[in-house]
Amino acid sequence: MTAQLLQLSTPDGPFTILARDGVVLASGWTAGPGALTGQIHPALLPVSFEEVTTLGGISDAVEAFYSGDPAPAMAVPVQQQSGPFRSHAWDVLRQVKPGFPVTYSEYAALAGNPRAVRAAASACAFNAAALFVPCHRVIRTDGSLGGFRWGLQVKESLLAREAA
Repeated sequence: MTAQLLQLSTPDGPFTILARDGVVLASGWTAGPGALTGQIHPALLPVSFEEVTTLGGISDAVEAFYSGDPAPAMAVPVQQQSGPFRSHAWDVLRQVKPGFPVTYSEYAALAGNPRAVRAAASACAFNAAALFVPCHRVIRTDGSLGGFRWGLQVKESLLAREAA
């Protein structure tokens, strides 16, 4: 299987997207696919990449996000594969309102299991489709940022954009 590879320039640095047939497989603030492919489930992993200059609505959604409208990114189709809780938790993340981050405990409750805080944190850690599945909207109970695969500076910037 071949995937399209697109790198966009953003205020937070290069943003790379791997997609197939208009569906995001992986994305993040990196200059190439190497940091993304490890997050893709083996059943979905492309064998080759075709560099493109646009991904239509996917590209438009990233531009809209950085222009102050995060809503289109939540409408972009994403394909990730995991167990039932994690897959559901990724869907739940897309419903967290921009500008209103939730704690890991709140996220676990929203995902249907208030006791599954570690599993909720794991869903964030293994999320391959950053921005489109907004794991940056989950913070620690004490209000600190917690972790973020793409760096706390990027997470802070994304949250500040959404709060504006």
